[in-house]
Amino acid sequence: MPLTDTALRNARPRDRAYKLFDGSGLHVLVTASGSRLWRMKYRYRGREKLLSFGPYPLVSPKLAREKRDEARLMLLEDRDPSEEKQLARLEKDRERAVTFASVAEEYLDKLEREDRAPATMKKLRWLIGQTEPDLSRRPIRQIEAPDVLRVLKRVEAAGTFETTRRLRSTIGSVFRYAIASGRASHDPTEALKGALVRPKVQSRSALLDRRTIGEFLCRLDGFTGQPTTRFGLELLAILAPRPGELRQALWSEFDLDEAVWRVPAERMKMRRPHRVPLPRQAVSLLSSLRDLTGTSEYLLPSSRSWHKPISENTFNAALRRLGYTSGELSAHGFRATFSTFANESGLWNSDAVERALAHVEGNDVRRAYLRGEHWDERVRMAAWWADQLDGMKSVVSKGE
Repeated sequence: MPLTDTALRNARPRDRAYKLFDGSGLHVLVTASGSRLWRMKYRYRGREKLLSFGPYPLVSPKLAREKRDEARLMLLEDRDPSEEKQLARLEKDRERAVTFASVAEEYLDKLEREDRAPATMKKLRWLIGQTEPDLSRRPIRQIEAPDVLRVLKRVEAAGTFETTRRLRSTIGSVFRYAIASGRASHDPTEALKGALVRPKVQSRSALLDRRTIGEFLCRLDGFTGQPTTRFGLELLAILAPRPGELRQALWSEFDLDEAVWRVPAERMKMRRPHRVPLPRQAVSLLSSLRDLTGTSEYLLPSSRSWHKPISENTFNAALRRLGYTSGELSAHGFRATFSTFANESGLWNSDAVERALAHVEGNDVRRAYLRGEHWDERVRMAAWWADQLDGMKSVVSKGE
C-alpha cells in the first residue's frame, strides 16, 4: 500500500534505522535521529543500486513517486539513474563556473589577439566593467533579458544614452561568442530592441562655411598656448586625420622629401596601414615643427614628458581657449569639414575622398574591387585642400 502523509508523520525513530515501503523500489528510511529520507532501490545490469530523492516532508510522496517513475523510464532506456543524476550535477557545476565575467574576459582576449587598437580595448573593458556586479558573477546560461535590462536601465538613468546603446551591443557580442563556443543558447540582448531610449544622432561639431574656417585659421595665428598644439591644430585642418592618429604620430613615419606620412596599421582605427600625401604647406609646417620636437620620437610630445605624446584632451582644450564651444567645433570635426568641401566641389571621386579619410567600404563585394589608394588623385586633392584653406584665411585677414 502506498505511503500516506499520515503514516509518514507518525513514523517514530527507533534504536536502529528502518524502512517504510511505497512500491516499485521506493521507500522511506527512518533514521535513529528521526530523519525520513526517500530512497529507491533498483538493479542496473545485474547490480543492486540505491538512489536518493531527499527528505520528507520537503519531498512529498507525490514528488517522490514522480522521481521514481522518471528513474524507471531511464532504466527502460538502459540508462543508469545514478549516473544521470551525477552527470546533471556536474553539468550544473560547470554552468555555475562559466560566468559572464569569465566569458567576457575570454572574448576580450580574443579581440586583443586580433590586434584591436589599445584605445578600443580600453573602451570595451570599461564597458564590460559597467556590468559589475549585476551580471559578472552569474552563470552566463542563467542570464535572461530582464537581467540585462536592469543593468542597461541603471546606465541609462544617468542620461548616457549612447553609452547604454554601446553597452547593449558589447554584452550582445559576449553572448554571441558564448553561443559559438557552446556555453550559451541565446542572446538576451536581442529581446531588448526598442526597450531603451534611442540616442539622438549628433554630427561632429565642425566649421562648414568658408568665412568661419578662415576666421579659425586667423585666430590660430594668435594662439598663446604651446607652439606644438598650434602646429597640431593646423595639421588637423590641412590633413584631416583622426585626432588620435596625429596625436600619437612618430617622426619616423614622416618622409618630408617624398612628402608622405605612413601610418602603421596598429595605430589606425580600421587596422590597415594608411598613407597620407603631404602638400607643401604641411611639409613647411613639419619642417618648422621638427626644429622644436625633432629630438623626441613623437611629433607632438607632451610638455611634461618628451617620451609621451600630448594628451587626448589637448586639441579640444585648445579649441575652447580659442573661444569655440564643444557644439561649435571639435578636433574630430576637421574631417567633416574636409569631407564636405571635397565632396561638394565636384572635383574629386568620392572613393578618393573616403580613402583619404581612411574609411573602409562597408559593402564586402564593393570593397573587394576597391583595393587601390587613388594615390595620384589624393595627392592633387591634398594640394587643392591646403590651397583652399590658404584662400579662406587670406580673405578674412584682408577684411574682404
